[in-house]
Amino acid sequence: MHALIAVAHPEPGSLSHSIAEQIALGVSESASVEIADLAAEGFDPRFTAADLAVHRRRAPPPADVAAEQARIDRADALVLVYPVYWWSMPALLKGWIDRVFANGWAFDFSPDAGLEKQLRHLRVHLVAVAGADASTYARHGYLGAMKTQIDHGIFDYCGARVLTSQLLLDSETQDPASHLSAARAIGRTLVAAPCRCDDKAAG
Repeated sequence: MHALIAVAHPEPGSLSHSIAEQIALGVSESASVEIADLAAEGFDPRFTAADLAVHRRRAPPPADVAAEQARIDRADALVLVYPVYWWSMPALLKGWIDRVFANGWAFDFSPDAGLEKQLRHLRVHLVAVAGADASTYARHGYLGAMKTQIDHGIFDYCGARVLTSQLLLDSETQDPASHLSAARAIGRTLVAAPCRCDDKAAG
């Protein structure tokens, strides 16, 4: 098994990066892992006319998008680690999804043929780092809204299976050691998650 961990935070010393590193250590105990530091790598999240041409099937993906698609193709599991900004993911990560999960790769859609989901082989794990507490999320329905938008709205549309969706709460007030310990456990769990390798082989 090979896991790709994508982390979206501008500060290398952030809790999000530390959590991604601990998840990677947990995975590496029995599988291979790669961390995609989207900020450090300078990924451009802006969806431009070139990306719109890809969506309309009038042009191939730009080189940076093709490179990201290739490393997702090499992975059995995709792990997204990100801080919660305004009850969603940061613009950097959303732009990465906007550009990389393109028509013709993540899904095929045309008015005549309809929708064909292309990422049925991919297992997804979401780890969101939240500043608020559980009661805030419950009181306002934020968690349900995030799951609808991200788990279902993005990944189910492409056929990818979200096997785990973690919300690490109280990140600004709680001792980070508990979150880091939880992250290592998450990494170990990812390797143990069921894999339907026949899906990937079938393409």
